[in-house]
Amino acid sequence: MNDRRGFLGLIASGAALVAAPAWALDSNGARALIDRSLAEVYAVINSGKAPAQMYRDFEAIFARHADVDVIARSAMGPVARQIDAAQFAAYKAAFQGYIGRKYGKRFREFIGSRIEVTGARPLKSFYAVSSVAYLNGRAPMEVEWHVSDKSGRDLFFNIIIEGVNMLASERAEIAAMLARRGGDVAALTADLQQAG
Repeated sequence: MNDRRGFLGLIASGAALVAAPAWALDSNGARALIDRSLAEVYAVINSGKAPAQMYRDFEAIFARHADVDVIARSAMGPVARQIDAAQFAAYKAAFQGYIGRKYGKRFREFIGSRIEVTGARPLKSFYAVSSVAYLNGRAPMEVEWHVSDKSGRDLFFNIIIEGVNMLASERAEIAAMLARRGGDVAALTADLQQAG
């Protein structure tokens, strides 16, 4: 009887392990994601490539390590729930390129500098990874990355640079662009393909 109970307990504990998500995010995982992302960014910065190629590389890094779906939906706001899947997919692809170019231009300012990850802490349902950017001839800048595993992978979904929230900034920017186009998502998508 004890053997049977022990065997059932073993099966139950095995089932619990299988049921538990394999991607349980912790501070080490969050920090490792940002370390990887920054290593890739610096490899591009120091590659000597032409700006257009660098922006494509930055877009690929963004696509690999950021939760583009969450960021794109957040930036679009309530309209994202009102459009069909094809419209959202086209907008998301354009938004990804726009972010790659926009932030790629900012990252080029980091040539000859470094960003040091200083820590990670749980914050609400995600992790905040803190870092300091040491730029040539300028005071160090605080950069905070928000990392979550809600999509099934460790991905960052927000960056706060010196208190400026990327999600909030992009939400305001996209809302203004959409308003100027009378709420026309196709026109916004076409413009995002050129913007950045």
